[in-house]
Amino acid sequence: MPPQSKQTLDEDVTLPVYYLRQLAEQLRSMGTEVGEWLKLSRLTEDQLNDSCFTLRYAVFRQLVLDALTLAQEPALGLFVGERLVARTHGILGYAAMNSGTIRQALELTERYTHLRISLLSISHEVHQRDVRVNFTETYPLDDLRRPLLEAVMLTVKNTIDAISMGACQVREVAFPFAAPSYAGVARELFGCEVRYGESWAGFTLPLEAIDTPLKLADPEAFRQAAMICQRELDKLEANESLAAKVRRLLLERPNGFPSLQVTARRFHLTPRTLHRRLLKEGISYRQILEDVRHTLAVEHVKSGRFSLEEIAFKLGYSDLANFRRAFKRWESVAPSTYLAQYREGATPGDRRAAYD
Repeated sequence: MPPQSKQTLDEDVTLPVYYLRQLAEQLRSMGTEVGEWLKLSRLTEDQLNDSCFTLRYAVFRQLVLDALTLAQEPALGLFVGERLVARTHGILGYAAMNSGTIRQALELTERYTHLRISLLSISHEVHQRDVRVNFTETYPLDDLRRPLLEAVMLTVKNTIDAISMGACQVREVAFPFAAPSYAGVARELFGCEVRYGESWAGFTLPLEAIDTPLKLADPEAFRQAAMICQRELDKLEANESLAAKVRRLLLERPNGFPSLQVTARRFHLTPRTLHRRLLKEGISYRQILEDVRHTLAVEHVKSGRFSLEEIAFKLGYSDLANFRRAFKRWESVAPSTYLAQYREGATPGDRRAAYD
């Protein structure tokens, strides 16, 4: 991730501690000393048990990477996801359990995922005779992409299984990274075909099943729980900087960035007011857009999933030459050189040093 984006990410993202407790329990069950794991990040078990404790993304990332190293289990994300049943998701999980249909549960999850984790967004769309549930990074996850996607996708899949009582089963799972050595474990835990190297992350559900009334539905309990979710989301967004909200909006729409005017309208502001408020926070809409383009460009090039023409189009460049010039301005090398050096294991700092 580019240094500017990394700094922005650490400034804008704080994460609750409850999912780390599940990670700690998984490590403990595998014989890993939890206290030693936490000590690597200068944390204690008392902090882990404090429901009000939050941590920065950099600390969260290091905890996950240390857990993978200590456990010596590359499929750790899947095993944590297996532990995350509906009740571990608090009021959001309770609302989901009382949903009237799978469609209602999906719409609920899409709206309030940010209450539980802000690093991914969830959306669904009809795709032929299936419903495709997409999991999109709201921030580039780099080395956390694989374990985080595995954990979140598996827990959502298991929640759907629970509330539908098996009547709406996932047909196929897609991951945007190469098949790992434990691909067979993934297929067993998801209970269906798992495809790797795809251009998207998510799974498919049968279209004919998502509007079937659920036996566990409780309309009044759902209504009350959804109201609490909305109040919590309102409080969360009230404490978030405007720049962070704009950045998240742009990152959640990587295939067509809204203009300043459209962005302002989404926040019920005039373009002039949005510009003025961003300047008070020390940044402009143009700078945020440039940062988002930089971040996504690097991630798209590293993934190797799209041609340069496709990346340029996704990021809103009128022609490939403009994109190449922008990329070289950001990373000091051409996109093709960046990809070659990335695959050889060179770090961004190595690349920049070589061209200074």
